[in-house]
Amino acid sequence: MRGKLVVGNWKMNGGLAANAALLSALKAGWQPAAGREIAVCVPYPYLPQAQAALAGTAIGWGAQDVSEHDAGAYTGEVSAAMLRDFGCRYAIVGHSERRQFFGDTDGVVAAKAAAALAAGLVPIACVGETLAEREAGTTDAVVVRQLDAVLTRLGPDVARIVVAYEPVWAIGTGRTASPEQAQAVHAMLRARLEKAGASGVPLLYGGSVKADNAVALFAMVDIDGGLIGGASLKAAEFLAIARA
Repeated sequence: MRGKLVVGNWKMNGGLAANAALLSALKAGWQPAAGREIAVCVPYPYLPQAQAALAGTAIGWGAQDVSEHDAGAYTGEVSAAMLRDFGCRYAIVGHSERRQFFGDTDGVVAAKAAAALAAGLVPIACVGETLAEREAGTTDAVVVRQLDAVLTRLGPDVARIVVAYEPVWAIGTGRTASPEQAQAVHAMLRARLEKAGASGVPLLYGGSVKADNAVALFAMVDIDGGLIGGASLKAAEFLAIARA
């Protein structure tokens, strides 16, 4: 059954003192309810801090990426088993910044999703088009291509993942897809997942989500929550989004 999920992506932000204050405020302010969950995906060095702060609470935690490799001579990489050692539930794969700046291809993203699942983590597989692709009318083709790579690699296991639609042109720009624009892409993704036997996969929206637009976005029938960037660094804002 589809649940409601809001995940904070801290990106390359944070520090021990600031993290402690943020995590403390989240613990104090979050009121869990059936079918609703929040989580934070933090930089690798802060996973022990997140684990220590959040263990035993209703707030989950995870990483912003994961290696497609299990182990070996891959300097700088972090495996899914390592993330599991720190109690991670989630691992983001295929975020547009990983695709743009670090060369993650559709195939690599699918392999990372498979590695996460094999270790017992839930991959949050990101898809989304650039502004040029939207203006060219190729949004559906782009996001279907990205999703299909994951569907093909995972097969029936795709029912165990989370998918996040993040239009690249709305990430960190202050521009947000209208609820109707977001819903149109989510409906297309939902149909694709249903065809693959994965109708229960949560679909998140990401891209300049804030407390003042979250209610309208989350009211859309195929939007199950959000993958939140900058707003997740402010406890009050993140909690307001989660309550939406």
